[in-house]
Amino acid sequence: MTMKLAHGILFTEQQIQQRVSELARQIQRDYEGKTLVLCAILKGSIPFLADLMRHIQGDVRLALIEMKSQVDGQHASILFTSSLDLADRHVLIIEDIVDTGITLDYLLKHLDAERAPASLRVAAFLDKPEARRIEVPVHYRGFTVPDKFVVGYGLDYQERFRNLPFITWVEPE
Repeated sequence: MTMKLAHGILFTEQQIQQRVSELARQIQRDYEGKTLVLCAILKGSIPFLADLMRHIQGDVRLALIEMKSQVDGQHASILFTSSLDLADRHVLIIEDIVDTGITLDYLLKHLDAERAPASLRVAAFLDKPEARRIEVPVHYRGFTVPDKFVVGYGLDYQERFRNLPFITWVEPE
């Protein structure tokens, strides 16, 4: 099935930048005086990570995580692309979108059990609660979106549309 871009924009580039700036201020207040490790889930979170970290002052470290979901959507594997030790550190997962919650739930449980961070929270650029199958915490939320296949600002459809500076959705042709 092929998909085409919709004829509408959910969030403009200006709205995105304003919201990211607001989130960064809130995160900076919450972690003031602490070293913060931003753990970004590849690939979709890269624009959100880049914009967010430029607005956060203080001691910020980066770790990148690649998650691979199995076909049945029930299992995932994790590849850390950084050897950064997360034990006793304040870790903020940077996610592009939270939909079913399955992969994020797996990651949170794994990090908590295997890496023993001092704190573990989630910053999601987009949240799609209508699609949720497992409840997961989202401490910092950019925008809530309807149950559509959204693209842009890092989110893709078959590796396309990541480079759009706004959020829209795709529809079947």
